[in-house]
Amino acid sequence: MEHLGKGLAPLALAVLAGCSTVSPDALRGDVDRLAQGRVGDVAPAPAGQSRNEAVQALLAKGPLDAAAAVRVALLNSQSLQASLATLEISEAERVQAGILPNPLLAVGRLREDQFVEIERLISFNVLNLVTLPWRTRFAGQQAELARLRAAQVLIQHAADTRKAWFSAVAAQQTANYLRDAMEAAEAGAELARRMAKVGNWSRLQQAREQATLADIAAQLARARQSALAEREKLTRLMGLWGAQARYTLPERLPDLPRELPQRTDVEAQALRERLDVRAAKDEARYVADSLGFTRVTGAINVLELGYQRNTTFDHASGHKEIARGPEIEVTLPLFDWGQGRAARAEATYRQAAAKVGAVAVQARSEVRESWHGWRTSYDVARHYRDEMVPLAKFINDETVLRYNGMLSSVWELLREARNHVAAVNGAIAAQRDFWIADTDLNTALTGTSPGALAAMTAAPGPAAAAQGH
Repeated sequence: MEHLGKGLAPLALAVLAGCSTVSPDALRGDVDRLAQGRVGDVAPAPAGQSRNEAVQALLAKGPLDAAAAVRVALLNSQSLQASLATLEISEAERVQAGILPNPLLAVGRLREDQFVEIERLISFNVLNLVTLPWRTRFAGQQAELARLRAAQVLIQHAADTRKAWFSAVAAQQTANYLRDAMEAAEAGAELARRMAKVGNWSRLQQAREQATLADIAAQLARARQSALAEREKLTRLMGLWGAQARYTLPERLPDLPRELPQRTDVEAQALRERLDVRAAKDEARYVADSLGFTRVTGAINVLELGYQRNTTFDHASGHKEIARGPEIEVTLPLFDWGQGRAARAEATYRQAAAKVGAVAVQARSEVRESWHGWRTSYDVARHYRDEMVPLAKFINDETVLRYNGMLSSVWELLREARNHVAAVNGAIAAQRDFWIADTDLNTALTGTSPGALAAMTAAPGPAAAAQGH
């Protein structure tokens, strides 16, 4: 009975594997757990609320902040849903790998004069049964890598949405400030026209003010187009259309933090927490596990066991003969001992091991670059906030006082007003750059690299490459 139990264990595993199903919600839950803490809220829609209702509730709260935009994108983006659908394909392949092929039934009828022979054969691939645990484990490893890739897609989509939100708000804020500058330029051009008409100003001076107005008008048109383009980019990332696309954005960017948090040993954190580094390590380990399977099955890759029953009828005498017995089919390793498959598996392992080092180098470099960009953009934005904008405002206010005291001309007043608007627009751009750099740093520290993600998506799976399938 003990031997019978051991013999039935693989068969029971096969039956259980055949009963496995693919659950999209469970797969998305696995991905959400991997991304948790690396992006914003990744939980599904609340119980009793559809995805569309959850999106509508977020949009109806008023001006859409960055966290709400990311939440809408994770709930609603069709492009993200299409990317995550590849995870279901990988999971379906995992389920299929754990199912044994159906037994083969062959029936033949041969006739010679009064003799009729009926052949019946049922055969089963024993090698597939014996190797089922290995194949199931390899398929599970492939599915785990697919989950890591899907989590990287989700993290990257959240980061892109967050950066698009900052760009859209900054572009809208810039367009509004340029509208104020346009009003000042229009006032200057109209005054210049009137003074030139009565002979108090030359045509050259009037042309200069008119050129200033034309230049600011062109800047305002470009700013409005940029605001529209950045808003549409955000809309696409959130997967909105129709009435949903008429959401509102805040009038200004979030304030800079008073001081930056201390980040020490960012390279070690990136190597410890980034999902692309983890995926590269797992891939190398999975390829190493598959080497033993490749060596075992390299020489003998066909082993089938069957039972045959042949019945011969003699119609002349009415005699019937029955012949029965087992049949075995096995590969004879006379020429192919699996040398090529083994060599390929070893080369694949060396490739995977080298990839771990390459991804680690890339992660270190990217996080250093992101950290320096984060620090520099904060210093520049703070310089605008604490130095340049206050100075421009002081100069503008002093010019107003001098103009009221008839110590400066209206032209000086208009010029300083335009300078103040230009300083504010520079501060908006610097503030936007900081928040984008902050998003990039968080992604580089704990998430992924867009270049590494594209390479992993295009590369074959480790188990399949090692086995030559």
